[in-house]
This record gives sequence, C-alpha cells and structure tokens, in this order.
Amino acid sequence: MKNLAGSWIIIQAYKHNGELHRQWSHSYVLEDTEDFYVLASIRASVIENDGRKWHTKEPAIFILSKKEWFNVIAMMKDEGVAFYVNIASPTIFDKGYLKYIDYDLDVKLFTDGSTKLLDMNEYKKHAKEQNYPEKIKEILSKSVEHTYDLINKKQYPFLPKVINEYYHDFKKTVNQ
Repeated sequence: MKNLAGSWIIIQAYKHNGELHRQWSHSYVLEDTEDFYVLASIRASVIENDGRKWHTKEPAIFILSKKEWFNVIAMMKDEGVAFYVNIASPTIFDKGYLKYIDYDLDVKLFTDGSTKLLDMNEYKKHAKEQNYPEKIKEILSKSVEHTYDLINKKQYPFLPKVINEYYHDFKKTVNQ
C-alpha cells in the first residue's frame, strides 16, 4: 500500500451503525508509520452529519492509530498543548479517505495536566440504540484504561515536545 506521507487527505469519523458522523478536510500527512498516521491542520473545515459546517480554532496534530482503539487530536493552544482523545476503532485508509468508527467516549487532557472523561451518557445511549456487542464494549473500556495509563506515564502520543516538533515540521513544510 502507498505511504500517505506528504499528501493532503480528508478524515472521516463514522458511528457504529455506519453513518458518517463528522469529516475534517485539508489535513496534511506528516508521517505514515506501521502504527500511526500523523497529520497536521490549520483551520480545518469540519462538516457534521447534520450538515453544519465550522472551522477549527487552533492548529492541530492528529495521531490516528492503526492498531489501538483511540486517536488523538493535539490542539496547539496559547498556554500549551491540549489533547482530545477519541475512543475509536483503529483508523484505516479506504477509497482515498482515512476512516474510523467513533465510539462516543472521549478523554480530555488539559494543558495543566488534569484529565476528564467525556460523553459517558452519549456512549450509553448509542451502545443501547446501536446494540454495541459486549466484545466491543470490553475493548472500549480497556482503551479508556490504556489511554489513562499512557497519559499518566507521559508516553507517546501524550508528549507536548513531540507534538510541537510535528507542528514545527508542518509549518516548515507548508511554508516552503
């Protein structure tokens, strides 16, 4: 399969039932490794499933796992890097898009080091409505635990210095 590094691509998030949930445009692939896609964006255009459109406020680095059940959006804020973790299926490249299934649960790592688990009610609602299999629910629970473990141990991808390096590389590449 072709390595995507150096290309611009669209990211699509789906729900368990197969419906398109959200789409980000104009993300630049910095790295395409065995384990992760690393992308960067500035003011990405986002389209929600209801047709609503908006633009991201700050530059971001996306780290989309090919094997783990999470992905990370590292947001470049004035006070530092904040991390937003989507508990989601591994990301695949399909028909010209990077795609994953978003399973509602999110973990936010704030610039001050505090964390918060988000969207538990949305997860419970969709798990019931879309009949998430028990195996998926177990995987998602373990993914939340694994995410907190990586955060607490300050392991990749929760390394602001690395995120800043990715962003610096991106700025250097697109400004040539």
